[in-house]
Amino acid sequence: MQAFNYNIIPSRMLVVLVVVILVFGLISPNAVLASSAVTYNVVSLGAKGDGKSDSTEAFVSAWAKACGSANPATIYVPIGSFYLSKVVFSGEDCKNQAITIRIAGTLVAPSDGNAANWLLFQHVNGVTISGGVLDGQGTALWACKSSGKGCPRGATTLEFSNSNNININGLTSLNSQMFHIVVNGCENVKMQGVKVSASGNSPNTDGIHVQLSSGVTILNSKIGTGDDCVSIGPGTTNLWIENVGCGPGHGISIGSLGKDSQEAGVQNVTVKTATFSGTQNGVRIKSWGRPSTGFARNVLFQHIVMENVQNPIVIDQNYCPDNEGCPGQASGIKVSDVTYQDIHGTSATEVAVKFNCSPKYPCTGIQLDDVKLTFNNRPAQASCFHAAGTASGLVQPTSCF
Repeated sequence: MQAFNYNIIPSRMLVVLVVVILVFGLISPNAVLASSAVTYNVVSLGAKGDGKSDSTEAFVSAWAKACGSANPATIYVPIGSFYLSKVVFSGEDCKNQAITIRIAGTLVAPSDGNAANWLLFQHVNGVTISGGVLDGQGTALWACKSSGKGCPRGATTLEFSNSNNININGLTSLNSQMFHIVVNGCENVKMQGVKVSASGNSPNTDGIHVQLSSGVTILNSKIGTGDDCVSIGPGTTNLWIENVGCGPGHGISIGSLGKDSQEAGVQNVTVKTATFSGTQNGVRIKSWGRPSTGFARNVLFQHIVMENVQNPIVIDQNYCPDNEGCPGQASGIKVSDVTYQDIHGTSATEVAVKFNCSPKYPCTGIQLDDVKLTFNNRPAQASCFHAAGTASGLVQPTSCF
């Protein structure tokens, strides 16, 4: 059959034809909208992928153009290494709520550690980061800190602050100076296929930190670092973590809570289908040993494998680093309704379950269900202080409630 020649249709007739097609549903409006999406290649705007030239202006320009677009926009970073100084992506004057940053290459941070943040998104809505590597260049700063010299604090690699409807997928964070990814004051954030990689002795390099945020989901991710794989701060609600591998690192930790006397609580947290390999802790709740209005409740740890973990299950409400500001005081954090279900594996220490709760506000509603942890091929032990709860199914070590 002979192909139809669209060139013979006058322009006015073509407009009418498109309208008719839309009205009768032959092509969806979304398809037309998608076809009008725009892409800004940072190289076209002056970025150089040589790992040395400062490409900050090109990225700032791409963000401004994407924000000014009336249609969905993509900022594309091709293969190469792009050096960036501190960049703030602000959504306060951004008209676009459908911006994707698609990274095929690597973004490289300054190694001096002088900035508090490297890549900061604030007050944005509808931003997606897809793929790529963020190289925090933290190794020199870690070495400085381990030497005991006076060193810069270092930068968080990626932070979303006061933002909504965020997607991060297939992103790798490498050798962050401080925290790798921070979610602060956000709603509806989804992270999947994230990889975090740093030395097991890198200080304060939490993999993903969440605070003052609701509706955060972390899926199908592998985190190895020198601090908590995931740290959960005050004001976190409705957090879902599933299919995550942790190690090296300090485990998945709720806390530290109670640093401030007036503090928002943590509730509705689920951690399921996770593996901890050679970590300092497994699943942990930690609070300062001093007064606070905070709490942790409605927490579920489920379907978890421990592989040679020093403290597989731990609640520590007597956290007091350097014995400053808290000796002799009781934690005001109220811990309640925490369930440990289907947790198996090996402990690197004899006491695999430690509930060291507040004498003023004992832990309540702790549930152990089908827990089996061993130490040197024999049953591990449990330790309880000011903790009350129930045990069901096979529980090893034997419940200490």
